[in-house]
Amino acid sequence: MWNKLALILLIIGGINWGLIGIFSFDLVAWIFGGQGAVLSRIIYTIVAISAIWCITFLFRREDNLVEVTD
Repeated sequence: MWNKLALILLIIGGINWGLIGIFSFDLVAWIFGGQGAVLSRIIYTIVAISAIWCITFLFRREDNLVEVTD
């Protein structure tokens, strides 16, 4: 569950960075009232934590990444 949540947040962050790079438009800042707004900073921090969590995927064995459901 945590892995999927981290990946979703990382995808959101990547899309936001893509919008910034291509259109100079920060969607998170636009939604939450600017880059300096408390909610925007919380979102940026949560996405950064998710990215750090996803770094651990590089060092895990492949069979540990697959969730087994019965």
